Amino acid sequence: MIATAQSQLGHFHAPHVDWKLMSPLIAVLGGSVIVLMVGLLRGRRTQRILPAALAIVSLLAAIGLSIWIWKPGGARPIVAGALSMDTLALGISVLLYLAGITTILLSLRSAVMRECGAGEYASLLLGSIGGMVLLAGAENLVTLFIGIELLSIPLYILCGSSVRQEASLEAGIKYLIVGSVGSATLLFGLALVYGATGSTDLSRIANAIGATVPLSDPLLLTGIAMASVGLAFKASVAPFHQWTPDVYQGAPTPVTSFMAVATKAAAFAIVLRLFDHGLLGEHANWAPALAALAVVTIVIGNAGAIPQSSLKRMLAWSGVAQAGYMLAGVVVGTRLGLQATAFYLAVYLLMNVAAFAVVIARERVSELGDDIRSLEGLGRASPWLAWPMTIAMLALAGIPATSGFIGKFYLIDASVNGNYAWLGIVIVVGSMISLVYYLRVLAVMWMQPVGLELPTSPRRRVRPVSGWSPEADARAQPEVTFVAIAAAAATVALGIVPQPLFHLAHDVGSALSQLV
Repeated sequence: MIATAQSQLGHFHAPHVDWKLMSPLIAVLGGSVIVLMVGLLRGRRTQRILPAALAIVSLLAAIGLSIWIWKPGGARPIVAGALSMDTLALGISVLLYLAGITTILLSLRSAVMRECGAGEYASLLLGSIGGMVLLAGAENLVTLFIGIELLSIPLYILCGSSVRQEASLEAGIKYLIVGSVGSATLLFGLALVYGATGSTDLSRIANAIGATVPLSDPLLLTGIAMASVGLAFKASVAPFHQWTPDVYQGAPTPVTSFMAVATKAAAFAIVLRLFDHGLLGEHANWAPALAALAVVTIVIGNAGAIPQSSLKRMLAWSGVAQAGYMLAGVVVGTRLGLQATAFYLAVYLLMNVAAFAVVIARERVSELGDDIRSLEGLGRASPWLAWPMTIAMLALAGIPATSGFIGKFYLIDASVNGNYAWLGIVIVVGSMISLVYYLRVLAVMWMQPVGLELPTSPRRRVRPVSGWSPEADARAQPEVTFVAIAAAAATVALGIVPQPLFHLAHDVGSALSQLV
């Protein structure tokens, strides 16, 4: 037996790994380990600044490496075809890296980084981004599930990282329970798809559907349904969105900002790859179901946001509605739909980052926290924060001259060209309803008397006799103001000159060559 085993081992060939295409993922995961080790060094200033700086450097390196290997076209399989670093994976990955950089900047003076430890916090964040990148490029059902778990486990910890706040611990537990249910449902669905097609590779699954597996096979249809439910949990698609408002409100706000944009981007990346590549042959069966989910999500998301007084809960319900808009790009199953979804994911990141940066800035200096009343009179008290929030709200509503309008128009165009014109009408109606709560935020900022007035970048930092103070340090937040202004400026710029992002979205659309 030993000789037989040695003989088999001698004929074993390791899978080919393209290290050049793997380099962005290696930079992120390697940075996660380095940051964790650096966090063990002594010294308050070292622990606070060095891990965050190294995390940003690793993400910038990943962006540079992604640009280096960027090449429009079809699949570029690596690791025996289990992973693909095509333009879809690279484009979504760049969004994830940008989301990570903004999250670190927004967290620099936050209490959660002090409580959790800068090294541990940044390491968990980079680990989650690594899982998202793995998920975005998954060409195999096993790789898909590994990416989901690597994405989720660090986020469970980050949501509950404010250990002195009951709401944070509650958010972490809720996300863990609901996320585990979603992951289990997804796993059962993927197992049924494997059982029906006999393969875990998306390309072989696509070839098997309609050839060796009939389109009406109940095992395949059940697997698709369960996989859809599992991914719907991650993307906050109704009616599987119930965890979103509670977790968004309870989690530390920088973590909420990261979840709002990065988790959604990664979830939609794999939804596009799974449905518009592996399961495209079943389009006639799953498209109507996803279209119905899109309508329900738009209606529930907008209706749920209207009565909210918490800005984080309002943005959570808004994110549910936005997921419904993006589902339209998946439903049509065309290259134009893929391009429109990729475009909207990019502008969605900018709009939400600008909004959450303002929320972070106000809750640090206002006793009202994330309540909408904390924005009263902000237009006169701090216009450098009021204007980014104004632009973010207008863009999320789809007002012209913002990238949000261009993104929604792109999705409507894809819906009409994909014979789902009625879904485009639902997007328009949903955007009109959303004006109710978006404009309410503007009214509070510009039409209410000044409440708490405190400059975002005080001329002189208040220091107690003993030296450094966390409270005084939190009030000096130039990086938060910078993130808000930069994201809002990009939102307007891409609304006026969207051509550069159109070109990138076109390259992303070329990743799935079977789409027309």
